[in-house]
Amino acid sequence: MRSTRFARLVVVVLVALVLSACVGGVQDTGEDGFINGNGEITFVDPGKRKTAPELSGADLDGNQISSADFQGKILVVNLWGSWCAPCRKEAPALAKASRELADQNVQFLGLLTKDDPASAKAFNESFGISYPSIDDSSGRNQAVFADVLPSMAIPTTWVIDKNGKVAARVMGELTDATLRGLVDQTKKSTQ
Repeated sequence: MRSTRFARLVVVVLVALVLSACVGGVQDTGEDGFINGNGEITFVDPGKRKTAPELSGADLDGNQISSADFQGKILVVNLWGSWCAPCRKEAPALAKASRELADQNVQFLGLLTKDDPASAKAFNESFGISYPSIDDSSGRNQAVFADVLPSMAIPTTWVIDKNGKVAARVMGELTDATLRGLVDQTKKSTQ
C-alpha cells in the first residue's frame, strides 16, 4: 500500500514538473515564453525496453483513437502544440516522413498538448500533416510515459517498436535525418 502511494506521488510530481516545464535537460528558448528540449536522444537496447503505455482519447475531430489501433507497427509519437516554435520547425520533416514511411509499416501519432483542436487542425493543414493526433490537453497521455521515458520538453518524440516497446525518445526539435535514423535503428534492432 505504501509503495503504491509513493508511486502515485512520484507520478504526480513528474506530471507537475512536465507541465510547468521547469526540469533539467531543457532550455529556455526565449520564444513564445516556453521551454523546449535540448535535442537529447535516448535509444534503448532491445533487451532493456519497457512496454509502451496505451495512449487513447479523442482525436482532433472528437473521434476516439488509441495507440492499440496500430499494433504490430513502428509507432512514432510526437508531443506538440501549434504555438510551439520548434514544433513548427520540425513539422515539415514529420509530415514528409509520415507519408514516405507509411508503406514500411510505420505509423505516426500526435499528442496535442496545451492547445485547442481548432488551432491544431489549422496547423496540420498548413504543414500537410495527415496523421492523427490525440487531444491531450489534460496531459494524461504524456504522463503515462513517466515509468518508461518521461517527457520533459515540448516537442518530444518517442519511437515505439513493432513489439510495443519504447525504443527511443528525442527531447526537442527533430530533423528528418534523426527521425529516419531512429526508425531504421528501431527496425534493425527488432527483427
